[in-house]
Amino acid sequence: MKNTAVAGLAIAAMSLLSTQVYAEKAKPEKCYGVSLAGQNDCAAGPGTSCAGTSVKDYQGNAWKLVPAGTCETTKTPKGHGSLKPIEG
Repeated sequence: MKNTAVAGLAIAAMSLLSTQVYAEKAKPEKCYGVSLAGQNDCAAGPGTSCAGTSVKDYQGNAWKLVPAGTCETTKTPKGHGSLKPIEG
């Protein structure tokens, strides 16, 4: 009976750890140059207030939240997304 309880606690602990690791990996990251005009989440440069204020598609200084690890592999007609603002 004691072994069963210990095994149950061990399984519960591993389950909590794997859930925590998954949650950390799933955090979104800012990806510049991937949003369409007016669909950015924030930071669209001087003269703009924030979300939804980008004026052109794939604007390099406007970001969109994407799942962690996907930004730099996201393809657009202007290239790939970037974790930092794109000049020009």
